[in-house]
Amino acid sequence: MKAIGIVAEYNPFHNGHLYQIQEVKKKYPDYAIVVVMSGHFTQRGEVSVIDKWKRCRSALLNGVDLVVELPFPFATQSADFFAYGAITILEKLHCEKVVFGSENDCLDDLFLIAKTQLENEEFDPLVKYYSKQGKNYPTALSCALEDITGKRIDTPNDLLGVSYIKTILKEEYHIQPEIIQRVNNYHDKELSTTFSSATSIREALAQDVSIQGQVPDNTLCFYHHLHFIQDYFPILKYKILTEDDLSIYQTVEEGIDKLLKKEIGKVSSYEEFIQKVKSKRYTYNKISRMLLHILCNFTKEKAFLFKDIRYIRILGFNDLGRKYLNSIKKKVDIPIISKILREKDPMLTYELELTQIYDLMQGDCQGMEEGKIIYLGGKND
Repeated sequence: MKAIGIVAEYNPFHNGHLYQIQEVKKKYPDYAIVVVMSGHFTQRGEVSVIDKWKRCRSALLNGVDLVVELPFPFATQSADFFAYGAITILEKLHCEKVVFGSENDCLDDLFLIAKTQLENEEFDPLVKYYSKQGKNYPTALSCALEDITGKRIDTPNDLLGVSYIKTILKEEYHIQPEIIQRVNNYHDKELSTTFSSATSIREALAQDVSIQGQVPDNTLCFYHHLHFIQDYFPILKYKILTEDDLSIYQTVEEGIDKLLKKEIGKVSSYEEFIQKVKSKRYTYNKISRMLLHILCNFTKEKAFLFKDIRYIRILGFNDLGRKYLNSIKKKVDIPIISKILREKDPMLTYELELTQIYDLMQGDCQGMEEGKIIYLGGKND
């Protein structure tokens, strides 16, 4: 059996995701589709609007065959960490290809940019030069790449795509990247008639606007017990006020810890807090990830301890996914986990703690963490 890999957050699963899966099935009808999906917390430093079990079921109901979890230490960090974790899991699951959305739609350009970052001696000095000019890291990186290659890359999916390719090249993996051009704008905050961005759908959910027509009908029943990062602000505020040393947390750099302490008592909301402390150096997304790491007790010590993929955790599968797992499980060189409480791995124990943090607001998924994986028997179940 053969498999195609997809890296996703599905926050939430929408029509654009369904389109991607349908395109993959058209091109590779005999392949199993394996998705590596973030858990309850996301790369932009947010909580997932619905829990990972509902998002897993959404994926399985709409053509995915196997869903595995991208652990928090990779799912909530910058693009290179995120990509390393996801691509390593797909490689260990013997996926032949990884398919991802791209604004550029030119794989050769992404390979050129990836190789430039890895091999060109001018790259790092140029990034430092632009950083000293007051540009944030993503902008400095983009400027340096444009100087060297004549190609500009500054959209989220292309940046992630380059990180996927860098991981493949650096680790000498066998998995091959393939792109599908995106059909919507990642940053759009307004709902469209057919393909709306995940950002716009989350905005609609926050404002209690109907998302019917924006997500597959078979997923509409999942949108209750919604989670939003601003609801966790009182917990975050308490943690910042009472923590002696914020610099112990991953992504909290020296200096910004003092600013966080200084400003937290002056604000009354999560959004207001970010606006108070963000700058050219510390972008909105960088601050969001920083605050999430504080909220979730993700220390630098944990980041060091959990720097490798040590297991593959199954969230759900259908018949084809189960058959694919059975066909490769003897070739997988790390444990394949189904029940978290039967294992003693510290990273799995930490994942259970994260579910408890996520559940502080709605408390609707803790039981699933301890239960069996999701199984949808039959293609149309």
